[in-house]
Amino acid sequence: MLALIVAAASVFSRLAQRLRQPAVVGEIVAGVVLGPSVLGLLPGDLVGLVFPADVRPYLQVLSQLGLVLFMFGVGYEFDVARLRRHGAQVTAVSLTSVALPFALGAGLAVLLTPWFDRAHMKTDGLLVPALFLGAAMSITAFPVLARIIDERGLQKDRVGVVAVACAAIQDVLAWIVLAVVVALAGSTGPWPLVRMALSCAALMAALVWVVRPALAWALSPARVWSGPLITQAVLVVGLLLSAWATEAMGLHAVFGAFAFGAVAPRAEVNAGAPEVPERVEQASLLLLPVFFVVTGLSVDLGGLGRNGVLILVAVLVVACAGKFLGAAGAAGLTGASRQDATVLGVLMNARGLTELVILNVGLGLGVLDGQMFTAMVTMAIVTTVMTGPLLDRFHRRAVPAPRPGEPVAPDRGDHRPLVTSPDEGH
Repeated sequence: MLALIVAAASVFSRLAQRLRQPAVVGEIVAGVVLGPSVLGLLPGDLVGLVFPADVRPYLQVLSQLGLVLFMFGVGYEFDVARLRRHGAQVTAVSLTSVALPFALGAGLAVLLTPWFDRAHMKTDGLLVPALFLGAAMSITAFPVLARIIDERGLQKDRVGVVAVACAAIQDVLAWIVLAVVVALAGSTGPWPLVRMALSCAALMAALVWVVRPALAWALSPARVWSGPLITQAVLVVGLLLSAWATEAMGLHAVFGAFAFGAVAPRAEVNAGAPEVPERVEQASLLLLPVFFVVTGLSVDLGGLGRNGVLILVAVLVVACAGKFLGAAGAAGLTGASRQDATVLGVLMNARGLTELVILNVGLGLGVLDGQMFTAMVTMAIVTTVMTGPLLDRFHRRAVPAPRPGEPVAPDRGDHRPLVTSPDEGH
């Protein structure tokens, strides 16, 4: 079974790269193909034969392990200093491109309430589904976006740098909102909600003011025990304990893994054992295809029906319009050219893996039914796939990174500022 999952992920990721798409797009599609949407269309119960019900809990465990390892990597690469370097105007762009899709997503949830399948949901109210859909619409896939920018050679272009900074801010805001949604969905009254909030605040304070200094001291290259094995053991044990702590508080394990990665002392780790974060990343990449398959088993495009198709169209329109108009409009109002504002809107629309993480949290909480989950997963794939071609269409300087052995194109010096402000003279 695992051999089939890894083989399918490898084949589809290679096909995605041939089509100039990030490899993760192919892995996501492979997960959907191995589910009822494609494999389930063939004669016989192939999905049940390949993924029997008594094996799926073990797949779930492996997928969650891959997920927390991945979220540690996202937190580890999250650079707060990157956000400080771009001034208040980029913050305004980020806030606008979160607020508009959030409002549209929450409004869409209100409109689609009569079509919700409450039998597959664990909440009877409207507040939690509306907040969740708003948060899910607001996400920009920070890791996938960074990969697209790198592959297009935009990592030193102003629009690429600003896009990465905006995506980082947006992801933080969306995760905060998601934490509130998880707390609301899991609470039975005001006191459990307050207790959860206090516990989370205490954990964050401990990570920042106790765990981070302790890690910086323990993992310093000056220590006699310093080395890759100790560093790897400390980081893996720490991220798993942090993930367990947030899960025990009533939040999802991904919050703890992300938070631990964010407080990990990069300077000490990179000085003493720079290969360890890469090892953790490689382990997550090996297990993430299992996560995509677990996701794909809950996606059934053939079972959407008329209402499901309408939901899918509405989700795609709201997702694309909210992100593009929010980002491009705010960029234009803060001094960007029309082309750069358009490119920024296109980049902010990529959802990718981060969206799937959030959607699986929502499915586990019971704030999404099957139709909405399928529509949102499809939206995540479509918005990520369309980013590359639209970027090639609207950004004349967007070129793929040179292959090994190819000469590097000279810098033409035409990188005009995307946003100008007194504190952004670099």
